[in-house]
Amino acid sequence: MEERYVTVTCENIDREHMCCAISDKKHQKGVELKKHWLKERIPEGHVFRKLDARGKVFIEYTPLETAWVPIVGQNYLYIHCFWVSGSYAGRGHGTALLDSCIEDAKEQHKSGICILSSTTKKPFLSDKAFLLGHGFEVVDRAGDGYELLANSFDGSLPKFTDGAKSMQIASPELTIYYSVQCPYIAFCIDEVQAYCKQESIALHLIKVETLQQAKELPCVFNNYAVFYHKHFLTLQLLNSKSLQKLLEANRGKDDHGR
Repeated sequence: MEERYVTVTCENIDREHMCCAISDKKHQKGVELKKHWLKERIPEGHVFRKLDARGKVFIEYTPLETAWVPIVGQNYLYIHCFWVSGSYAGRGHGTALLDSCIEDAKEQHKSGICILSSTTKKPFLSDKAFLLGHGFEVVDRAGDGYELLANSFDGSLPKFTDGAKSMQIASPELTIYYSVQCPYIAFCIDEVQAYCKQESIALHLIKVETLQQAKELPCVFNNYAVFYHKHFLTLQLLNSKSLQKLLEANRGKDDHGR
């Protein structure tokens, strides 16, 4: 039987699940925030397409001009999240979803598609090897191993903003930029706040709430970014245990990252 994919709309969003947080009750607050955010983005051309099944199989993309990331380019689509996991992996879903995005881009007469990836596998970023096998190439780089991949239809290329390539801020405090686009983030922020309060760690949380704010961020960003001692550390979403491990690994470093 042919697999069926569903595109989330403002009309069906309240009855559709959000895939990555499908069965975990601790992320339900994040799911509601995500759905509210999506209802505002869908009229801008934001697409969330998923397998019609209770699994983590989906792709999420938007016109680059309205994508909440510090990447610029003309007439591109930007893939925010692309995930096929568990028993659904290896069954052609990744190719089917990516092909649907490429077809959508061509029907809209876009110049191409781009996505954030990395030289080595990093949490919450799509697999570079898979993308290279589907017409993407590295078109820009930032920080320690972060790469912008693009599948260009007309030779034009997107790029990271100059600000995104700075990868540093003025404050030495633990600083986290975040949006509510990912349903995991609300729980992670609660965990980080509780841990920092318990350990008396200065914490500066910066919620990204507008497109302009996102375009002007001082680092690569998909929906979360962590700084410590003025320097960018990771895009990985942190709970209390992973935060503790990250701080211990960087506690001896000074503001110059040494």
